[in-house]
Amino acid sequence: MKEILIGILASVFFAVTFILNRSMELSGGSWLWSSSLRFLFMVPFLILIVLVRKNGRQVIAELRRNPFPWITWSFVGFVLFYAPLTYAAAYGPGWLVAGTWQMTIVAGALLGPLFHKTVETAEGPVKVRNKLEVRALTFSLLILFGVALIQVQKAGELTIYEMLIGVLPVVVAAFAYPLGNRKMMEVCGGRLDTFQRVLGMTLASLPFWLLIAAAGWVTAGAPSNDQLLQTFIVAISSGVIATTLFFIATDRARKNQGKLAAVEATQSTQVLFVLLGEAWLLSAPLPSGIALAGLFIIITGMALHSYFTKKISASPNKEAKKESFGA
Repeated sequence: MKEILIGILASVFFAVTFILNRSMELSGGSWLWSSSLRFLFMVPFLILIVLVRKNGRQVIAELRRNPFPWITWSFVGFVLFYAPLTYAAAYGPGWLVAGTWQMTIVAGALLGPLFHKTVETAEGPVKVRNKLEVRALTFSLLILFGVALIQVQKAGELTIYEMLIGVLPVVVAAFAYPLGNRKMMEVCGGRLDTFQRVLGMTLASLPFWLLIAAAGWVTAGAPSNDQLLQTFIVAISSGVIATTLFFIATDRARKNQGKLAAVEATQSTQVLFVLLGEAWLLSAPLPSGIALAGLFIIITGMALHSYFTKKISASPNKEAKKESFGA
């Protein structure tokens, strides 16, 4: 239950990304700067946090030991996640990007069988491929259906081109983020804490962000003061606070695919926060009619995820026994 609450809190800070990215695009800022500056601004804050905790050397040691996996999965988890999101924000409203982003709750459940867990047997520890968590996937699909109902209310405002350009890049991001996150948890093997892992992934993806920033300089010139300020806010709110909270929650749930899927499903609440934020800051209309039914379904789906996650936590031995029989 704690992991889900942490995930919802992370969603509050993540919502800032969708609102401010759309705001920057409406004011003429380049998506190349919106994406790269967030991670460039994150670096000094993360370094400071890790140095204060006096465990920076371990991050460098891990990067040196496995440079290729770090670069590969940091690119997938950070660059293929955030660059497509900011690109989509340049062509579609925040509610469309945030709503489509909820594909990640289904992506997280579908990615489970790509990973292994260690099971103790009479012959010793054995790695076993995770099974597809059907119950978690069902609840995630229910939440996604609720998100779709919210989208229906406003979909008529956009052309087919705007829908595609605002949706397809986000689908890529929706799969890249949980894949990169889970792969990096696997690479780290519990040797690094959340702050160390976020710093390591940020440093490993830094060359790509510098290239994107260079492209922004060539195509759009220097960023405006407003864009610098707003990307700085996004870097702190979404890049440092939200990412750290979300990674803490997934780290705590990483040994149970059902709980992990439930934590990833908390990102569905971002739609609620984005709708409220856009109504407040950008004067966007609040949802009504069928969209309200969608909100109710999202809340119901999250409640079911929370209930069964709490039930699993309360009886781990029973759950482990069920898993051993392939339930």
